[in-house]
Amino acid sequence: MPSQPSPSSPPPGPDPGVVLSADEHAHYKRLRRAAAVRHRKTRYASASLLLLLALLLAPAALVAAWVDDTVTDTDRYVETVAPLAEEPAVQEVVTDRLTARVVANVDVDAVVAALSKSLADAGAPPAVVDRSAALAGPLRGALTSAVHGIVQRVVSGPVFQQAWEGANRRAHANVVGMLTGDESRAVRAQDDAITLDLGTVVDEVKQRLVDQGFEKADAIPTPDRQVTLFETEQLSKAQDAMRLLDIMGAWLPVITLVLAALAVWIAPAHRVMLLVTACGVAVMMIVLLVGLAVVRRVYLDSVPSSALPADAAAVVYDTFIRFLRSAARTLLVVAVVTALAAYLYGPSRVARGVRSGAGRATGAAGRGLRDAGMDTGTTGRWLDGHRRWTTGVVLGLGALALVLWNHPTVGVVALVAGLVVVVLLVLAVLASATGGRAGGPAAEPGPAGGP
Repeated sequence: MPSQPSPSSPPPGPDPGVVLSADEHAHYKRLRRAAAVRHRKTRYASASLLLLLALLLAPAALVAAWVDDTVTDTDRYVETVAPLAEEPAVQEVVTDRLTARVVANVDVDAVVAALSKSLADAGAPPAVVDRSAALAGPLRGALTSAVHGIVQRVVSGPVFQQAWEGANRRAHANVVGMLTGDESRAVRAQDDAITLDLGTVVDEVKQRLVDQGFEKADAIPTPDRQVTLFETEQLSKAQDAMRLLDIMGAWLPVITLVLAALAVWIAPAHRVMLLVTACGVAVMMIVLLVGLAVVRRVYLDSVPSSALPADAAAVVYDTFIRFLRSAARTLLVVAVVTALAAYLYGPSRVARGVRSGAGRATGAAGRGLRDAGMDTGTTGRWLDGHRRWTTGVVLGLGALALVLWNHPTVGVVALVAGLVVVVLLVLAVLASATGGRAGGPAAEPGPAGGP
Protein backbone atom coordinates (compact mmCIF):
# COMPACT_ATOMS: atom_id res chain seq x y z
CA MET A 1 0.00 0.00 0.00
CA PRO A 2 1.54 3.31 -1.03
CA SER A 3 2.53 5.59 1.83
CA GLN A 4 0.42 8.67 2.34
CA PRO A 5 2.09 12.06 2.91
CA SER A 6 1.96 13.31 6.46
CA PRO A 7 -0.76 15.93 7.02
CA SER A 8 1.81 18.14 8.74
CA SER A 9 4.20 18.09 5.79
CA PRO A 10 4.46 21.46 4.00
CA PRO A 11 3.06 21.58 0.50
CA PRO A 12 5.63 21.48 -2.22
CA GLY A 13 7.00 25.01 -2.89
CA PRO A 14 7.88 26.58 -6.20
CA ASP A 15 10.87 25.36 -8.08
CA PRO A 16 13.94 27.11 -6.60
CA GLY A 17 15.55 27.08 -9.99
CA VAL A 18 13.11 29.62 -11.47
CA VAL A 19 15.04 32.24 -13.44
CA LEU A 20 13.83 35.88 -13.57
CA SER A 21 13.67 37.62 -16.86
CA ALA A 22 15.93 40.62 -17.54
CA ASP A 23 13.09 43.07 -16.96
CA GLU A 24 12.06 41.35 -13.74
CA HIS A 25 15.65 41.33 -12.49
CA ALA A 26 16.10 45.04 -13.28
CA HIS A 27 12.85 45.86 -11.50
CA TYR A 28 13.97 43.83 -8.49
CA LYS A 29 17.29 45.72 -8.34
CA ARG A 30 15.47 49.06 -8.55
CA LEU A 31 13.25 48.09 -5.65
CA ARG A 32 16.24 47.05 -3.56
CA ARG A 33 18.08 50.30 -4.32
CA ALA A 34 15.02 52.35 -3.41
CA ALA A 35 14.60 50.45 -0.14
CA ALA A 36 18.28 50.95 0.67
CA VAL A 37 18.02 54.70 -0.04
CA ARG A 38 14.94 54.99 2.16
CA HIS A 39 16.71 53.07 4.91
CA ARG A 40 19.79 55.32 4.76
CA LYS A 41 17.64 58.46 4.77
CA THR A 42 15.76 57.19 7.81
CA ARG A 43 19.02 56.45 9.62
CA TYR A 44 20.44 59.86 8.75
CA ALA A 45 17.27 61.60 9.90
CA SER A 46 17.19 59.68 13.19
CA ALA A 47 20.89 60.26 13.83
CA SER A 48 20.54 63.97 13.06
CA LEU A 49 17.64 64.32 15.49
CA LEU A 50 19.54 62.52 18.24
CA LEU A 51 22.61 64.64 17.59
CA LEU A 52 20.58 67.86 17.74
CA LEU A 53 19.11 66.86 21.10
CA ALA A 54 22.55 65.90 22.44
CA LEU A 55 24.12 69.20 21.38
CA LEU A 56 21.28 71.25 22.85
CA LEU A 57 21.58 69.39 26.14
CA ALA A 58 25.39 69.47 26.30
CA PRO A 59 25.81 72.90 27.98
CA ALA A 60 22.97 72.26 30.43
CA ALA A 61 24.41 68.81 31.21
CA LEU A 62 27.80 70.29 32.05
CA VAL A 63 26.27 72.98 34.23
CA ALA A 64 24.06 70.39 35.95
CA ALA A 65 27.05 68.16 36.66
CA TRP A 66 28.94 71.15 38.08
CA VAL A 67 26.02 72.13 40.32
CA ASP A 68 25.58 68.58 41.55
CA ASP A 69 29.32 68.19 42.18
CA THR A 70 29.64 71.50 44.03
CA VAL A 71 26.57 70.95 46.20
CA THR A 72 27.10 67.33 47.20
CA ASP A 73 30.88 67.25 47.72
CA THR A 74 32.00 69.18 50.81
CA ASP A 75 35.68 69.07 49.90
CA ARG A 76 34.91 70.32 46.41
CA TYR A 77 32.81 73.17 47.78
CA VAL A 78 35.50 74.23 50.25
CA GLU A 79 38.07 74.00 47.47
CA THR A 80 35.86 76.30 45.41
CA VAL A 81 35.37 79.07 47.97
CA ALA A 82 38.63 78.81 49.94
CA PRO A 83 40.65 81.09 47.61
CA LEU A 84 38.25 83.96 48.31
CA ALA A 85 39.81 84.43 51.74
CA GLU A 86 43.16 85.13 50.09
CA GLU A 87 41.85 87.62 47.54
CA PRO A 88 42.90 91.21 48.39
CA ALA A 89 39.62 92.62 47.02
CA VAL A 90 37.55 90.42 49.34
CA GLN A 91 39.83 91.10 52.29
CA GLU A 92 39.50 94.83 51.68
CA VAL A 93 35.69 94.61 51.70
CA VAL A 94 35.68 92.74 55.01
CA THR A 95 38.29 95.10 56.50
CA ASP A 96 36.44 98.26 55.49
CA ARG A 97 33.10 96.94 56.73
CA LEU A 98 34.41 95.85 60.12
CA THR A 99 36.40 99.08 60.54
CA ALA A 100 33.34 101.20 59.80
CA ARG A 101 31.21 99.29 62.31
CA VAL A 102 33.82 99.53 65.09
CA VAL A 103 34.32 103.27 64.55
CA ALA A 104 30.56 103.79 64.40
CA ASN A 105 30.25 102.26 67.84
CA VAL A 106 32.71 104.78 69.30
CA ASP A 107 30.98 108.06 70.21
CA VAL A 108 33.76 110.44 69.17
CA ASP A 109 31.59 113.49 69.80
CA ALA A 110 31.01 112.38 73.39
CA VAL A 111 34.74 111.91 73.87
CA VAL A 112 35.42 115.43 72.56
CA ALA A 113 32.67 116.90 74.71
CA ALA A 114 34.12 115.20 77.79
CA LEU A 115 37.54 116.56 76.89
CA SER A 116 36.17 120.10 76.51
CA LYS A 117 34.40 119.84 79.86
CA SER A 118 37.56 118.59 81.54
CA LEU A 119 39.56 121.49 80.09
CA ALA A 120 36.93 123.98 81.23
CA ASP A 121 36.85 122.47 84.72
CA ALA A 122 40.63 122.67 84.84
CA GLY A 123 40.48 126.40 84.10
CA ALA A 124 41.84 126.28 80.56
CA PRO A 125 41.50 129.46 78.50
CA PRO A 126 38.14 129.74 76.66
CA ALA A 127 39.93 129.74 73.28
CA VAL A 128 41.47 126.35 74.07
CA VAL A 129 38.14 124.96 75.22
CA ASP A 130 36.38 126.20 72.09
CA ARG A 131 39.03 124.83 69.76
CA SER A 132 38.95 121.41 71.38
CA ALA A 133 35.71 120.73 69.48
CA ALA A 134 37.74 120.73 66.26
CA LEU A 135 39.50 117.60 67.51
CA ALA A 136 36.50 115.42 66.50
CA GLY A 137 37.63 115.04 62.89
CA PRO A 138 41.29 114.21 63.56
CA LEU A 139 40.31 111.92 66.43
CA ARG A 140 37.88 110.00 64.22
CA GLY A 141 40.52 109.75 61.48
CA ALA A 142 43.16 108.49 63.87
CA LEU A 143 40.74 105.95 65.35
CA THR A 144 39.73 104.75 61.88
CA SER A 145 43.36 104.36 60.83
CA ALA A 146 44.27 102.41 63.96
CA VAL A 147 41.27 100.08 63.76
CA HIS A 148 41.76 99.56 60.03
CA GLY A 149 45.36 98.49 60.59
CA ILE A 150 44.42 95.95 63.24
CA VAL A 151 41.53 94.53 61.22
CA GLN A 152 43.66 94.35 58.07
CA ARG A 153 46.36 92.38 59.87
CA VAL A 154 43.78 89.96 61.20
CA VAL A 155 41.96 89.53 57.90
CA SER A 156 45.16 89.08 55.87
CA GLY A 157 46.55 86.53 58.31
CA PRO A 158 45.93 82.82 58.79
CA VAL A 159 43.17 83.40 61.37
CA PHE A 160 40.76 84.75 58.79
CA GLN A 161 41.59 82.06 56.23
CA GLN A 162 41.16 79.26 58.76
CA ALA A 163 37.91 80.74 60.03
CA TRP A 164 36.67 81.15 56.47
CA GLU A 165 37.39 77.56 55.49
CA GLY A 166 36.07 76.20 58.79
CA ALA A 167 32.85 78.15 58.50
CA ASN A 168 32.29 77.01 54.93
CA ARG A 169 33.05 73.41 55.74
CA ARG A 170 30.69 73.34 58.73
CA ALA A 171 27.98 75.14 56.80
CA HIS A 172 28.34 73.33 53.47
CA ALA A 173 24.63 72.56 53.44
CA ASN A 174 24.05 76.30 53.21
CA VAL A 175 24.87 76.19 49.50
CA VAL A 176 21.74 74.11 49.04
CA GLY A 177 19.85 76.95 50.69
CA MET A 178 21.19 79.41 48.11
CA LEU A 179 20.06 77.19 45.24
CA THR A 180 16.67 76.32 46.68
CA GLY A 181 15.81 79.61 48.41
CA ASP A 182 15.87 78.12 51.91
CA GLU A 183 16.08 81.19 54.18
CA SER A 184 17.33 79.17 57.16
CA ARG A 185 20.77 78.86 55.60
CA ALA A 186 23.78 81.15 55.93
CA VAL A 187 23.98 81.50 52.16
CA ARG A 188 20.44 82.40 51.24
CA ALA A 189 18.23 84.39 48.92
CA GLN A 190 16.35 87.33 50.36
CA ASP A 191 14.54 90.17 48.59
CA ASP A 192 15.91 89.09 45.21
CA ALA A 193 19.47 89.04 46.59
CA ILE A 194 21.97 86.35 47.56
CA THR A 195 23.83 87.16 50.78
CA LEU A 196 26.73 85.44 52.49
CA ASP A 197 26.62 85.35 56.30
CA LEU A 198 30.14 85.89 57.68
CA GLY A 199 29.07 85.34 61.28
CA THR A 200 31.81 82.87 62.24
CA VAL A 201 34.49 84.93 60.55
CA VAL A 202 33.30 88.16 62.16
CA ASP A 203 33.32 86.54 65.60
CA GLU A 204 36.96 85.62 65.13
CA VAL A 205 37.87 89.14 64.04
CA LYS A 206 35.85 90.74 66.85
CA GLN A 207 37.71 88.72 69.47
CA ARG A 208 41.05 89.81 68.08
CA LEU A 209 39.95 93.45 68.17
CA VAL A 210 38.79 93.13 71.76
CA ASP A 211 42.13 91.56 72.68
CA GLN A 212 43.84 94.60 71.16
CA GLY A 213 41.91 96.91 73.48
CA PHE A 214 38.97 97.88 71.26
CA GLU A 215 36.12 96.83 73.51
CA LYS A 216 33.60 98.48 71.19
CA ALA A 217 34.30 95.81 68.58
CA ASP A 218 32.18 93.44 70.63
CA ALA A 219 29.16 95.61 69.79
CA ILE A 220 29.25 94.91 66.04
CA PRO A 221 25.57 94.14 65.25
CA THR A 222 24.49 90.88 63.69
CA PRO A 223 22.91 92.30 60.50
CA ASP A 224 26.29 93.73 59.45
CA ARG A 225 27.78 90.27 59.21
CA GLN A 226 26.15 89.75 55.81
CA VAL A 227 27.71 90.48 52.42
CA THR A 228 25.52 90.75 49.32
CA LEU A 229 26.84 88.60 46.49
CA PHE A 230 24.10 88.96 43.89
CA GLU A 231 21.02 91.12 43.48
CA THR A 232 18.57 90.89 40.60
CA GLU A 233 14.85 90.86 39.94
CA GLN A 234 15.26 87.55 38.08
CA LEU A 235 16.59 85.64 41.10
CA SER A 236 13.44 83.55 41.54
CA LYS A 237 13.63 82.36 37.93
CA ALA A 238 17.31 81.56 38.36
CA GLN A 239 16.50 79.55 41.49
CA ASP A 240 13.91 77.51 39.58
CA ALA A 241 16.48 76.74 36.89
CA MET A 242 19.12 75.82 39.46
CA ARG A 243 16.73 73.50 41.29
CA LEU A 244 15.98 71.72 38.02
CA LEU A 245 19.67 71.46 37.19
CA ASP A 246 20.35 70.14 40.67
CA ILE A 247 17.76 67.41 40.21
CA MET A 248 19.05 66.53 36.74
CA GLY A 249 22.71 66.72 37.75
CA ALA A 250 23.11 62.96 37.97
CA TRP A 251 21.08 62.03 34.89
CA LEU A 252 21.36 64.81 32.34
CA PRO A 253 25.04 64.14 31.49
CA VAL A 254 24.32 60.43 31.06
CA ILE A 255 21.31 61.12 28.85
CA THR A 256 23.34 63.52 26.72
CA LEU A 257 26.19 61.02 26.30
CA VAL A 258 23.77 58.23 25.37
CA LEU A 259 22.05 60.42 22.76
CA ALA A 260 25.40 61.32 21.18
CA ALA A 261 26.52 57.68 21.15
CA LEU A 262 23.24 56.58 19.56
CA ALA A 263 23.60 59.27 16.90
CA VAL A 264 27.05 57.94 15.95
CA TRP A 265 25.88 54.32 16.04
CA ILE A 266 22.71 54.82 13.99
CA ALA A 267 24.31 56.96 11.28
CA PRO A 268 25.42 54.96 8.20
CA ALA A 269 28.78 56.76 8.16
CA HIS A 270 30.00 56.33 11.74
CA ARG A 271 33.27 58.20 11.30
CA VAL A 272 31.63 61.19 9.66
CA MET A 273 28.98 61.37 12.38
CA LEU A 274 31.66 61.11 15.07
CA LEU A 275 33.50 64.00 13.41
CA VAL A 276 30.31 66.07 13.22
CA THR A 277 29.40 65.25 16.84
CA ALA A 278 32.83 66.26 18.12
CA CYS A 279 32.74 69.54 16.18
CA GLY A 280 29.23 70.22 17.47
CA VAL A 281 30.25 69.63 21.07
CA ALA A 282 33.24 71.95 20.61
CA VAL A 283 30.96 74.68 19.27
CA MET A 284 28.53 74.26 22.17
CA MET A 285 31.38 74.51 24.69
CA ILE A 286 32.48 77.76 23.05
CA VAL A 287 28.88 78.98 23.32
CA LEU A 288 28.87 78.05 27.02
CA LEU A 289 32.12 79.92 27.65
CA VAL A 290 30.75 82.98 25.89
CA GLY A 291 27.56 82.65 27.94
CA LEU A 292 29.55 82.58 31.16
CA ALA A 293 31.28 85.80 30.10
CA VAL A 294 27.90 87.41 29.40
CA VAL A 295 26.50 86.25 32.75
CA ARG A 296 29.59 87.70 34.42
CA ARG A 297 28.80 91.10 32.95
CA VAL A 298 25.17 90.82 34.06
CA TYR A 299 26.29 89.80 37.55
CA LEU A 300 28.67 92.74 37.90
CA ASP A 301 25.96 95.13 36.72
CA SER A 302 23.50 93.63 39.21
CA VAL A 303 25.60 94.08 42.35
CA PRO A 304 25.33 97.62 43.77
CA SER A 305 28.70 99.19 44.52
CA SER A 306 27.42 100.00 47.99
CA ALA A 307 26.92 96.30 48.68
CA LEU A 308 30.06 94.92 47.03
CA PRO A 309 32.75 96.74 45.02
CA ALA A 310 33.13 95.76 41.38
CA ASP A 311 36.57 94.18 41.84
CA ALA A 312 35.38 92.06 44.77
CA ALA A 313 32.24 91.02 42.89
CA ALA A 314 34.37 89.97 39.92
CA VAL A 315 36.62 87.91 42.20
CA VAL A 316 33.60 86.20 43.78
CA TYR A 317 32.14 85.27 40.40
CA ASP A 318 35.41 84.14 38.82
CA THR A 319 36.32 82.05 41.86
CA PHE A 320 32.96 80.39 42.19
CA ILE A 321 32.62 79.33 38.54
CA ARG A 322 36.26 78.59 37.81
CA PHE A 323 35.71 74.82 37.93
CA LEU A 324 32.77 75.11 35.53
CA ARG A 325 34.87 77.19 33.15
CA SER A 326 37.71 74.67 33.46
CA ALA A 327 35.34 71.77 32.72
CA ALA A 328 34.03 73.53 29.61
CA ARG A 329 37.57 74.12 28.36
CA THR A 330 38.49 70.49 29.07
CA LEU A 331 35.48 69.17 27.16
CA LEU A 332 36.32 71.57 24.31
CA VAL A 333 39.82 70.09 24.08
CA VAL A 334 38.45 66.53 24.22
CA ALA A 335 36.06 67.35 21.38
CA VAL A 336 38.86 68.86 19.27
CA VAL A 337 41.11 65.84 19.86
CA THR A 338 38.25 63.47 18.95
CA ALA A 339 37.46 65.42 15.78
CA LEU A 340 41.13 65.41 14.79
CA ALA A 341 41.36 61.65 15.32
CA ALA A 342 38.21 61.04 13.26
CA TYR A 343 39.57 63.26 10.48
CA LEU A 344 42.96 61.54 10.39
CA TYR A 345 41.21 58.18 10.05
CA GLY A 346 39.40 59.39 6.92
CA PRO A 347 40.22 59.17 3.21
CA SER A 348 41.43 62.73 2.67
CA ARG A 349 44.86 63.35 1.14
CA VAL A 350 46.17 64.88 4.35
CA ALA A 351 44.89 61.98 6.47
CA ARG A 352 46.38 59.39 4.11
CA GLY A 353 49.66 61.28 4.10
CA VAL A 354 49.82 61.36 7.90
CA ARG A 355 49.01 57.67 8.19
CA SER A 356 51.47 56.75 5.47
CA GLY A 357 54.23 58.82 7.05
CA ALA A 358 53.59 57.30 10.47
CA GLY A 359 53.60 53.82 8.94
CA ARG A 360 56.93 54.39 7.18
CA ALA A 361 58.49 55.83 10.34
CA THR A 362 57.37 52.99 12.62
CA GLY A 363 58.26 50.44 9.97
CA ALA A 364 61.79 51.81 9.66
CA ALA A 365 62.15 51.85 13.46
CA GLY A 366 60.91 48.26 13.67
CA ARG A 367 63.31 47.09 10.97
CA GLY A 368 66.12 48.85 12.79
CA LEU A 369 65.29 46.95 16.00
CA ARG A 370 65.08 43.68 14.09
CA ASP A 371 68.42 44.26 12.37
CA ALA A 372 69.90 45.01 15.79
CA GLY A 373 68.85 41.55 16.95
CA MET A 374 65.66 42.53 18.79
CA ASP A 375 63.19 40.44 16.79
CA THR A 376 59.78 40.46 18.50
CA GLY A 377 58.93 37.05 17.06
CA THR A 378 55.48 35.65 17.80
CA THR A 379 54.42 38.73 19.75
CA GLY A 380 55.30 41.00 16.86
CA ARG A 381 53.46 38.80 14.39
CA TRP A 382 50.37 38.80 16.62
CA LEU A 383 50.48 42.58 16.95
CA ASP A 384 50.96 42.91 13.20
CA GLY A 385 47.94 40.73 12.53
CA HIS A 386 45.69 42.53 15.02
CA ARG A 387 46.55 46.20 14.47
CA ARG A 388 42.95 47.36 14.25
CA TRP A 389 42.00 45.47 17.40
CA THR A 390 44.94 46.75 19.45
CA THR A 391 44.35 50.31 18.21
CA GLY A 392 40.74 50.13 19.34
CA VAL A 393 41.74 48.81 22.77
CA VAL A 394 44.29 51.58 23.32
CA LEU A 395 41.83 54.28 22.26
CA GLY A 396 39.16 52.76 24.50
CA LEU A 397 41.51 52.68 27.49
CA GLY A 398 42.39 56.32 26.89
CA ALA A 399 38.74 57.30 26.83
CA LEU A 400 38.08 55.21 29.95
CA ALA A 401 40.93 56.95 31.76
CA LEU A 402 39.36 60.35 31.06
CA VAL A 403 35.94 59.13 32.20
CA LEU A 404 37.29 57.70 35.46
CA TRP A 405 39.66 60.60 36.16
CA ASN A 406 38.38 62.78 38.98
CA HIS A 407 37.83 66.26 37.51
CA PRO A 408 40.17 66.06 34.48
CA THR A 409 41.76 69.27 33.25
CA VAL A 410 43.16 70.36 29.90
CA GLY A 411 46.58 69.19 31.09
CA VAL A 412 45.18 65.75 31.92
CA VAL A 413 43.60 65.48 28.46
CA ALA A 414 46.90 66.42 26.84
CA LEU A 415 48.73 63.85 28.99
CA VAL A 416 46.30 61.01 28.17
CA ALA A 417 46.28 61.88 24.46
CA GLY A 418 50.07 61.94 24.42
CA LEU A 419 50.28 58.58 26.17
CA VAL A 420 47.80 57.05 23.71
CA VAL A 421 49.86 58.26 20.74
CA VAL A 422 53.09 56.97 22.31
CA VAL A 423 51.57 53.54 23.04
CA LEU A 424 50.22 53.26 19.49
CA LEU A 425 53.63 54.15 18.06
CA VAL A 426 55.39 51.62 20.31
CA LEU A 427 52.94 48.87 19.32
CA ALA A 428 53.44 49.73 15.65
CA VAL A 429 57.23 49.54 16.04
CA LEU A 430 56.97 46.19 17.85
CA ALA A 431 54.65 44.87 15.13
CA SER A 432 57.25 45.83 12.50
CA ALA A 433 60.23 44.34 14.39
CA THR A 434 59.52 40.75 13.42
CA GLY A 435 61.15 38.59 10.80
CA GLY A 436 58.09 36.65 9.64
CA ARG A 437 55.17 39.02 9.06
CA ALA A 438 51.85 37.27 9.56
CA GLY A 439 50.05 38.71 6.63
CA GLY A 440 52.65 40.76 4.83
CA PRO A 441 52.80 44.50 5.22
CA ALA A 442 49.88 45.80 7.20
CA ALA A 443 47.30 47.61 5.16
CA GLU A 444 46.94 51.28 5.86
CA PRO A 445 43.89 51.92 8.04
CA GLY A 446 41.09 53.08 5.84
CA PRO A 447 38.01 55.14 6.48
CA ALA A 448 35.16 53.57 8.34
CA GLY A 449 31.59 54.37 7.65
CA GLY A 450 31.60 56.82 4.77
CA PRO A 451 33.80 59.19 2.83
